[in-house]
Formats: sequence, structure tokens, C-alpha cells
Amino acid sequence: MERRTAKRVSVSLKAERISGDEKHSVFIEDISERGIHIITAPSAAIRKYVPGNEIDLKLELSSGIKILLHCITRWAYHKLPPEGEIDSIGLEIIDPPAEYIKLIQAVSHSHA
Repeated sequence: MERRTAKRVSVSLKAERISGDEKHSVFIEDISERGIHIITAPSAAIRKYVPGNEIDLKLELSSGIKILLHCITRWAYHKLPPEGEIDSIGLEIIDPPAEYIKLIQAVSHSHA
């Protein structure tokens, strides 16, 4: 099993998973240079999060900048926290764009 090489930073960001013409809201729990951990309300869409499947995420920053991330699902599971059910998904980012790397650097410095 591969181990993470990049430090993860806890965040609370909204994003959209784009699948064809469909868009689904997700919440980003933590980020790193090569990966993202998202949570979403449980639905039939969890089947889209099969390890190895490719998905796109659109992230809109408070500055208005939109970043499109092409990802591969690495793991997905359904969990039952005290507040209710959620789906928890780990994604690997393929070729992160420069805007995303800048975001990671800014967030990492603010959490240091």
C-alpha cells in the first residue's frame, strides 16, 4: 500500500464533482499537492467513486478563481458519524495546475 508523501492540510472548501452534464456538490476536508479528501451526502453517486475511476472537480476560490482538477479515485467508503451518513472519498490529482499549487502553498503557510 502506498504511503502519502505530501503533508495534508485541513480545510473546509466547497467544490463540484463534474460528471458529464451532472454536477454534485462536495466538501473538501483536506488537501495536499497530489491529493484531496472529499465528503459528500450519500447517494447512488458513490458508485462513481470506484477506485481507479477518473473524475473532475471544480473548485471556486473566494477570489473568484475557478480551478478544474482531473483526479483518480484512490479509495471510497461510507461512514456513519454521529451527525448522519456521509461518503468519504480520497482522490489523487493528475497533473495539478499552477493555481492549485499556489493554493496549497498559501494554505500550508497559513497553517504553519
